[in-house]
Amino acid sequence: MSGRGLVWPRVVLLGDSITQGSFEKGGWGAAIANRLVRKCDVLNRGLSGYNTKWALSVLPKIITQPTDQETIAAVTVFFGANDSALKDVNPVQHVPLDEYAENLKCIIQHLKSIGVCEETVILITPPPLDESAWGEACIAKGGKLDRCNSVTKQYAGACVKVATECGTDVLDLWTLMQMENRDFSSYLLDGLHLSEEGNKFLETHLWPLLEKKEERMPIILPHWRNIDHLNPEASLLV
Repeated sequence: MSGRGLVWPRVVLLGDSITQGSFEKGGWGAAIANRLVRKCDVLNRGLSGYNTKWALSVLPKIITQPTDQETIAAVTVFFGANDSALKDVNPVQHVPLDEYAENLKCIIQHLKSIGVCEETVILITPPPLDESAWGEACIAKGGKLDRCNSVTKQYAGACVKVATECGTDVLDLWTLMQMENRDFSSYLLDGLHLSEEGNKFLETHLWPLLEKKEERMPIILPHWRNIDHLNPEASLLV
């Protein structure tokens, strides 16, 4: 038996720890991967602790030019939870608001330069911050509260604005989780990272955006009921 190997289209999840942890039990990335079985490979490129500045530096190494047979069906870009760290408390992860927005634009531009058009990109804003819970987590690690929700709001707004200017989809998680004065604390594990309920919330709202991009993609290899059992090669080796 010979021939060219099958190449699954790829969906790339780019982001910080909220993306890196998305393949854990109950994670939003795992749920998306399950939905896309037999259609796309879902690659987790989450980098815990990273901001947009560091991500932009390594981006050419982790999302490279697809070959002629490869296709990138979608890329999610999910940063801001670290960029929005308070400069006077956490200058290591902090990225100024204007620079954050420019970095998002540069990420989109890199993707376009390797053939990933803006229509396949989905920006995701940082979720809201539960200051009380995150403050406790910071104190438990010997620090103090290094983020606040009003600042996170500014970064979420900048993310939405970049998406509008660049023509990408956007999932405004910060706003959605707080609509109608909703108590969003149950969506967060420690005030910053997503709980299982928060993962489900994200996956539920992200899926319609991804579904538009993959709905025309065929299932790879035929359903078993469609295989000619008397001559399976006729069905499988096409």
